[in-house]
Amino acid sequence: MIGMVYPSFTTIPIAEVLAQWHTTPAGLSAAERATRLIRHGRNEIAGRAVTPWQILGRQFRSPFIALLIIATALSFLLGEWIDGVMIVSFVVINAVLGFLQEYHSEQSLKLLKRYTVSEARVRAGGSAARVDSATLVPGDIVVAEAGDIIPADVRWIEATALAVNESVLTGEAVSVDKISDALPQPPAEHSAARNIGFSGTTVVAGKGVGVVIATGSATVFGSIAELTAAAHPESSFAKGIRQFSRFILRMIVVILLILFIANLLIKGPQADLFGLILFSIALAVSVVPEALPVVTTIAFSKGALRLAKNHVVVKRLSAVEDLGSIEVLCTDKTGTLTENSLTVAEGWGDPRTLALAAAASPEGESRRREVNNAFDLAIAGRLTAAERQAAGGMERLAEIPFDPERRCNSVLVQEGGAGRLIVRGALEAVIQCLTKESAARGKAALVWSAAEGRLGRRVIAIAERLYSAPADALAAYTIKEECGLTLVGCLSFVDPLKKSARVSLEQARHLGVAVKILTGDSREVAGAVGVAVGLIETPEQVVTGAELSARPDRESRLALAERTTVFARVSPEQKYQIIELLKERREVGFLGEGINDAPALKIAHVGLAVQEAADIAREAADVVLLRKSLAVIVDGIRQGREVFANTTKYIKATLISNFGNFYAVAVASLLSSFLPMRPVQLLLLNLLSDFPMIAIATDTVDKGELRRPRSYQVREIVLVALLLGLVSTVFDFIFFGLYWRRGPATLQTNWFIGSVLTELVLIFSIRTRGLWFRARRPGALLSWLSGAAFLIAVALPLSPWGQRVFHFAMPRPAHLITILGIVVAYFAVTEAVKLLYYRHTNYVQLTGPKR
Repeated sequence: MIGMVYPSFTTIPIAEVLAQWHTTPAGLSAAERATRLIRHGRNEIAGRAVTPWQILGRQFRSPFIALLIIATALSFLLGEWIDGVMIVSFVVINAVLGFLQEYHSEQSLKLLKRYTVSEARVRAGGSAARVDSATLVPGDIVVAEAGDIIPADVRWIEATALAVNESVLTGEAVSVDKISDALPQPPAEHSAARNIGFSGTTVVAGKGVGVVIATGSATVFGSIAELTAAAHPESSFAKGIRQFSRFILRMIVVILLILFIANLLIKGPQADLFGLILFSIALAVSVVPEALPVVTTIAFSKGALRLAKNHVVVKRLSAVEDLGSIEVLCTDKTGTLTENSLTVAEGWGDPRTLALAAAASPEGESRRREVNNAFDLAIAGRLTAAERQAAGGMERLAEIPFDPERRCNSVLVQEGGAGRLIVRGALEAVIQCLTKESAARGKAALVWSAAEGRLGRRVIAIAERLYSAPADALAAYTIKEECGLTLVGCLSFVDPLKKSARVSLEQARHLGVAVKILTGDSREVAGAVGVAVGLIETPEQVVTGAELSARPDRESRLALAERTTVFARVSPEQKYQIIELLKERREVGFLGEGINDAPALKIAHVGLAVQEAADIAREAADVVLLRKSLAVIVDGIRQGREVFANTTKYIKATLISNFGNFYAVAVASLLSSFLPMRPVQLLLLNLLSDFPMIAIATDTVDKGELRRPRSYQVREIVLVALLLGLVSTVFDFIFFGLYWRRGPATLQTNWFIGSVLTELVLIFSIRTRGLWFRARRPGALLSWLSGAAFLIAVALPLSPWGQRVFHFAMPRPAHLITILGIVVAYFAVTEAVKLLYYRHTNYVQLTGPKR
């Protein structure tokens, strides 16, 4: 049972509904309305107020940001103003971008109010009057006609040829015919509640009178708003960075405590306590990858700009990377895989079928532009000039509107002086009115209709008979005259697939992305679309939202959600539930466009909406497609994986180099009576190596990195960092062993040069999982900045200014040649260890064309 107010009112008689709310068809008195308004509150969506200051505060709750703030304070304490200012800049950029994204997201709730009408017609004290829709209360009697937006959830007590467009709620393009009678059983989904009018949906034909049964947040529309407001999922990027930051912070604290205590125990009274504190602080700062926010911002911006060229707007920058981590893409069929507009698919029977169907239009073919009926618009769009002329040549004398009970409408027309009765409606209903002579034709039509139904198409039938009567024919024309008909033919209608749908889905499969359909449409239509695009083999594989909800426990629902590819008749709450279930084990993206999609869009790891989507759907989404095509999503997934690959490169490169230096310098400080590297030199090393590492954000990516979804695996990153960091540590000790006997200045200078150069060559090794010379050519910016850092690292110790400010000693030419030789050996060993590691973990391909 759907967790709403309305289901309990669908199965009881009108008199009982009115009695429950202590009202009558004449409406409530003004005094009673005022009393109920105080009791039930205003008919508005209640939202939680979030101030800009609260949103800004969220930006500093990340453990990584806390780590950077500590590093900033320590840098200023050491007098390293440039390093401190740079870290502050990184923090500010990150906070501003995060604030803008979250503030924009909070506006989504407010946009729901655009779909609430400002006035409503109610019966109050026996007379009809217009009132502020926000003052509606349960028990009010509301009157709605074609073009009106229903202001609250109502139970219809009168329905005259009433049809309502519920696409904003269910996603179905076809309007729903409404009745006032009680249903035999409670509806399993919103679309089955034929005697209920939902807040925010639109009356497209006829007239209805209903009693208000729910207002504000108690309506179905209000429940969607609550789901949308409540959903604040953590992005895949944020989750990965949070885990990574906590690991770094814990590791630094533990190692520094061990180092500090060990120095005091080993050196005893000879330990320089103040110098040791400064050294420990500088060592801690050197390990923090403070350029990570800049690297990610550059990578995100580059990806967002590329997507913008393909008509994709990224509202949350980190969503660019999150796109690459998508393992399951859920999409609402209507408007995304299909065109969201009915067309005439096939015809059966007499060639006059289409023209007679147009003549039987409730508004007449001549007024088709004013008709808000998907079937009539489809018929009008298919008419030839001759058929249009034939339909227009029939003079309409009278008509009996469509009735949901008899499931047809009829018109009395005059053509060439002869009267003709045309009946149009459901084939099953029209067959009941055929002559015996036309019965065999009706059976043939049923066979054809069943075949069309299996294709997910909707069928209407057209029948006729000559109508001759005296002058008072119009008065004698009643429903009883709809008999003795001859079947003319049938028309089937389909919401056609987009031409690019099947190709895009195939590309998604190649990228390792599973696509699932979540639609409010019928099982037959959803199954036909699923088969047509190749997602399922038979329509029997479709599962409805009610079937999912009927599962007894969460585990069985999760298992069903994972193995099912096409879901039909899903409510907004069930879409939300499916996304929530899938998120337990997978990274989930959701593509939708209706109001009913807003909660699922917001809870998904990545929410995607099309430009034509409802405002609330666009605002809840992270990515907006300006062009309706799944192809741009596939391209976005590729871009996201490039961003992820480059961000991971930076994290690995900086951890390997920083850990290597961290361990080596920390251990060397225990073995030497002087510091192996001055604090100012450590910070300069960290700052100088960051510039080319920042350029990793613009680097090229091997094609193998794009073949499957990826997410931050802290364990895998740490294993690589520890393994290759150990290699870096070994080579650092080689520098230490060669130069520590030559005095502090010589050791510090040569170790500094060697550390910078090994970090630079490490970038070109770790940027690919395979052999470095088989990888794609490095990005131009990475190559240029690496070259500049190389020159600066060698030139600074040679310059008087560098020797004075950073306490370098003039390096000897022989030492420089030795350093270069060690760097080459380090690169070779790093390549060998990397290849062995990735071969063991089945990550790398050693063969393939050079790109």
